[in-house]
Amino acid sequence: MNKRIASTLLLLTIVITTFGQSTEIKKLLNKQDENLSHRLDRLEKMVDDLMWHERLGDIAHVDKVYMYGPPKWKEKNPTGLGAGNPVKFWSYLFFPKNIDTNKKYPLMVLPHGGVHADFTTYYTHIVRELVSQGYVVVAAEYRGSTGYGKGHYEKIDYGGLEVEDVFASKNYMLENYHFIDKNRVGIMGWSHGGLITLFNIFEHANDYAVAYAGVPVSDLVARMGYYEDDYRALYEVDYHIGQSAHKNVEEYRRRSPAWNTHKFKNTPLLIHTNTNDNDVHVLEVEHLIKSLKADNKQFEYEIYQEVPGGHSFDRMDTKIAKEIRVKIYKHMNQYLKPEKPINNLKDIQKAGYRF
Repeated sequence: MNKRIASTLLLLTIVITTFGQSTEIKKLLNKQDENLSHRLDRLEKMVDDLMWHERLGDIAHVDKVYMYGPPKWKEKNPTGLGAGNPVKFWSYLFFPKNIDTNKKYPLMVLPHGGVHADFTTYYTHIVRELVSQGYVVVAAEYRGSTGYGKGHYEKIDYGGLEVEDVFASKNYMLENYHFIDKNRVGIMGWSHGGLITLFNIFEHANDYAVAYAGVPVSDLVARMGYYEDDYRALYEVDYHIGQSAHKNVEEYRRRSPAWNTHKFKNTPLLIHTNTNDNDVHVLEVEHLIKSLKADNKQFEYEIYQEVPGGHSFDRMDTKIAKEIRVKIYKHMNQYLKPEKPINNLKDIQKAGYRF
């Protein structure tokens, strides 16, 4: 812990204990607590970055590169210094260790989930499974991601320009690596990453050969209804939407795939959800499915019934999760044609696990 922050917190604790909790002292303490939280996130990020090399170093080249997406959607001072500049962010890159740069490889775009979260070694086995099949993988730490300080955190644009950050990471790969096949680009994501996946194929249909959306956040209007106040507050802060769904329902609809299915064209799409999901209620994904059907869109989906694991049911290391991931890879692979496709449990165990 930073010594200055630690000493400040100790002093404030003594003051509060001695003189009571005045409003100003509370505000100061909360600010120091927020700063400490961001510093700890950065420390955790640095540790996790090292873990990527330890956990994938035997099969993959791991890199992290700096790139940019569109300017912020909301500028605090639109005429101030730096206003309108692109938003800079990092992205993780994973390449098969035995890559032959004289060949062409498929690319998998893999946006992480979470309102404020980041791409961590939680995804280790999924990345191992992809790289082992012969995929190059890019995972953007789009605006609002944690681990990069308060400034990046407060650039959040959930369901907005973060979608374009992920699209920019795809474009970066095609512009900088000649061995990536522009006709074999797929995108897959879970939860909020599923929302980003859907909006990418809604807005950029010709850029993706196939997509998978797992337990995707689909309807922010409904979501604000069944979540509690502390969750709603993440969207209502000034640097984000700044209003509740009650006050600006159209803004929440704009950011919801279920209200934008008319934009979907013909990208081969697979959607999964789970009836015991304790994060993205199945009703959200059901709304998405009904909306796609109402718009006469062609897609595939499966509503799993009470599969253990809830929100993470197909991302875990259990046998049933692996069986479901085999289905996902078969869907993706028929369009992306990796060199060593996963076809069964034996394949997935060999690809994603060391023994």
